[in-house]
Amino acid sequence: MPTAVFFDLDGTVVEFTRDYTAVIEDTLTDHFGSAPEELVETYNEAFYERFMAVEPEPVLGAMKVVCEHAEEPADPEALRETLHGYELAMTHVSDDARALFETLGDRHHLGVLTNGVPEWQRSKLEHHELLPLFDTVVTSYEAEAHKPDPAVFELARERAPDDIDQFVMVGDDYEPDVQGAREAGFRAVHLDRGSEGARVANLGELGSLLSLLG
Repeated sequence: MPTAVFFDLDGTVVEFTRDYTAVIEDTLTDHFGSAPEELVETYNEAFYERFMAVEPEPVLGAMKVVCEHAEEPADPEALRETLHGYELAMTHVSDDARALFETLGDRHHLGVLTNGVPEWQRSKLEHHELLPLFDTVVTSYEAEAHKPDPAVFELARERAPDDIDQFVMVGDDYEPDVQGAREAGFRAVHLDRGSEGARVANLGELGSLLSLLG
């Protein structure tokens, strides 16, 4: 049975080694000398509004708003690049995960299905030399909607080979990755690294579970 296995990116394929707020604070400190709480909140609110509306360049747009509110001048494009660098540096891919992707790629169509901007998300895969291991990368911006919207999953179906008759989604965020996938007709696996129960606690355990899915 030809199967396509799609993985969420943030929190699933790559793990974050720091709190994201600290990354934003470091970025602002690099350019303004400090990171006032109100500026961090300004960035978060501006980014979220633009991201949910699928506006182009949501990080740059949010940084422009930050610069408008900051007491010191700064280049929003430089702020975006600094944040991008810090975000790449805070990502980690376990040896178990890398081995799993290499093994699954020999038997299944392997994909990434992620909420995010295409260039930003693909750069994480490139940073960890994972991009060649995945046959398909689908981002929510390309679908003009975010998981759990079915449009994102439908785009993944369209980009998979025609002979695929089973789709599996693996993700750490229950509503968008698991519930959204099931409603779109995918089989779903919830990656819950804090769990000791029936859920998958790490990607090293996922191979045997996927075999149960066929």
